[in-house]
Amino acid sequence: MTDLTLCENRRLRRAAIFVDFDNVYSGLDALDSQAAANFATDPGRWTSAIAGDDSSRGARRFLIRNCYLNPSKYSKYRAYWTRAGYRVIDCPSLTQQGKSSTDINLVLDAVDVLSGSSNVEEYFIASADADFTSLIQRFRARDRQSTVILAGPASGAYRNMADEVIEADDLVAILNKQELLIALPGGTTSSVDTALPPSSSVVGNTAGGDAEIGSPSPAAAAVLKFIKTAPGPVKGAQVADHARAADPKISADWEGYGSLKAWLGQLGPRVAWNNTPPSWVLDTQRFTADDVPALVDSRPALEQQVTRVTDIPRLSTEQFRQLFISLEHRLQGETGNRNEIAKQVRDDCSDAGSTVGRSAVNYVIQGLLYAGASLKSGTSAADLGTAWANNVEALCVGARMEFSEKEKAELRTWASGGLAS
Repeated sequence: MTDLTLCENRRLRRAAIFVDFDNVYSGLDALDSQAAANFATDPGRWTSAIAGDDSSRGARRFLIRNCYLNPSKYSKYRAYWTRAGYRVIDCPSLTQQGKSSTDINLVLDAVDVLSGSSNVEEYFIASADADFTSLIQRFRARDRQSTVILAGPASGAYRNMADEVIEADDLVAILNKQELLIALPGGTTSSVDTALPPSSSVVGNTAGGDAEIGSPSPAAAAVLKFIKTAPGPVKGAQVADHARAADPKISADWEGYGSLKAWLGQLGPRVAWNNTPPSWVLDTQRFTADDVPALVDSRPALEQQVTRVTDIPRLSTEQFRQLFISLEHRLQGETGNRNEIAKQVRDDCSDAGSTVGRSAVNYVIQGLLYAGASLKSGTSAADLGTAWANNVEALCVGARMEFSEKEKAELRTWASGGLAS
């Protein structure tokens, strides 16, 4: 089978995408109802965003597009997906508990493609269900690229087995048309790169040269000046502070881009984002990824172990405490948009001198929802901290991590920010 050639040295990478509709839709609906609606009714747009621009190296052509849904609950969305070029496979509930046949149908189809003659190079699994870990292992064993698209909490083994991960907050940004996923060399994407050279970690305009935006806003001008004169890579939180100093309202929606990272993308190729914790921004004309400070983890051994195994955010006791206090305050407001609440909580934490990234806030909110916590007006910070601590304990049990009674008490104090009852 011959490759589809774009030009002498470029071709579209052969890819397949398998969407667990029920899993992704329910996860998005708990986080951002508008993003869930966009996912269900406009699959062609976000699929194209993931595929990338046909003129760019590393762009993909989805030879296989499969969507697995429960017709008794979501049949009204079928037409949107068939129109977008997806093959929709009905997976009705087969048990009294409501368990559908999505898992087995998806796995069988993916293995058939892997064993077939289409020579698919990249496999995308849109689901947070850790049952697909063994499937990702099969892709890796056959030297195939794999990407998982998450809309909720996922196990560390599932995440780490995949070559790339599109996190829930990145997916929400794409679905709400706040941030486009840009195909980069090698099939990677700007939203999931970690510690890559600047040429691969630039977000936004990837054209060469030192082009800048025509008439930068006060916030953009302040950030560009700060980055160009900094003695080295700077923390993303510092960049956000400089932007807010010039325009206090900018973090409400980052001038329509939805996130700091997406907003930085329109400042030109001289500005690069590096995901090495706690996230860094660098001037590509003066620095490379090698100049990014190495992560030195000085936290207690218990916290290091839990965060590495369960993938919960690397926050301190004080950061967790401030997060729950800020979340309690924001839940009293009128907005019910989870994504908007996450932004507000992030800004509140920063204003209180305890910086917490929006991805960490989103992760905690998802964990609280997953644990059945109430996110309504009147829920106290102590209730939130207790629910989150319970969720972390459950994750540790699921990972077969054993602790002494003293360590359990330390774990509960840390995860709840000292608020757990």
